[in-house]
Amino acid sequence: MCDVAIIGGGVIGLSIAWKAAEAGMSVTVLDPDVEGAASSAAAGMLAPVTEAHFGEEPLLALNLESARAYPQFAAELEKASGEPSGYRATGTLAVARDLDDRAALDRLARFQTSAGLQVERLRSRECRVLEPGLASSIRGGVFVRDDHQVDNRALLVALRTASERSGVVARRIAVRRITVEGDRATGVEVDGGEHLRCGRCVLAAGAWSALVAGLPDDARPAVRPVKGQLLHLNGVPETVPQHTIRGADVYMVPRGDGRLVVGASVEEKGFDTSVAAGAVHDLLRDAYELYPGAAELELSEVAVGLRPGTPDNAPLLGETRIRDLIVATGHYRNGILLAPVTARTIAHLLSTGETPLEIQAFSPRRFGSAREAVS
Repeated sequence: MCDVAIIGGGVIGLSIAWKAAEAGMSVTVLDPDVEGAASSAAAGMLAPVTEAHFGEEPLLALNLESARAYPQFAAELEKASGEPSGYRATGTLAVARDLDDRAALDRLARFQTSAGLQVERLRSRECRVLEPGLASSIRGGVFVRDDHQVDNRALLVALRTASERSGVVARRIAVRRITVEGDRATGVEVDGGEHLRCGRCVLAAGAWSALVAGLPDDARPAVRPVKGQLLHLNGVPETVPQHTIRGADVYMVPRGDGRLVVGASVEEKGFDTSVAAGAVHDLLRDAYELYPGAAELELSEVAVGLRPGTPDNAPLLGETRIRDLIVATGHYRNGILLAPVTARTIAHLLSTGETPLEIQAFSPRRFGSAREAVS
């Protein structure tokens, strides 16, 4: 018996586990370490401003809140784990490849400015002063000083260590079903038939969240997998950009040791985790058109991740109609970014039974059933 059983050991599940354990709860994390998990295949952009989209103002507000919380979250994590969090304040430069890209970037910059966001428009020459390796054909850009990044794999290591030191029990095992008695979740059944009873259950299994058995259809989260492929290139710090660079079809995220993450495709292909040559070609071509020096770097890895998408691209956070079942999934492209605010608000919900105001608009009850994930 534990206070909280968390299904899913990615960045979201581990962040919640760490904060819940720090609040005095006994926590068990259950995760089979499946291929295609999004946390290990992310680029780690913390870019609420450059990823802002028209019509997603509530999500933008949540993203901004979590981005502001990241420096303190990272510092606390490093202290708790003794490991680097991977957080880097690099800033993000969005650039236009041609006049059409420039027009789209101008429209986005006007929206960002109207929303009170801090952006700095740059001419072509100013972009190349900031990043000398940019292609000479670049037609201008927008610099966002406060859109940063984190090394998602370093973050995972730190979260695992901090959780373990806080008393979290982590088990590499698959969950067969959530057990429901009446209208209340009472535990989980894992491979081998063992039943683990818990006071509350948190479903944070990313793209697999809707597949966990035991729940009525109208209590399963409306989540579907969205495939993303990205590349890891190796160089030295002098050969990669100093800032995150975004184009219309590609982004490049530099690590401090000379690695460069290039991503990412967006594909509706179910749970397919195969590497497609065409996606690799397109990413390399698009990266080269913005930053020609990328062609000289070593291609060391192609990573495939399955993002948990929802019908409105916003996360599912909070209580379901099943008592003591809480959902924390559906973060889509913002799982790494939203870790601090998700951990804080879900831990608060677990401790007090009260849903914080920040996540009330993202209740999983806003969709009728999991079938809406593919509608």
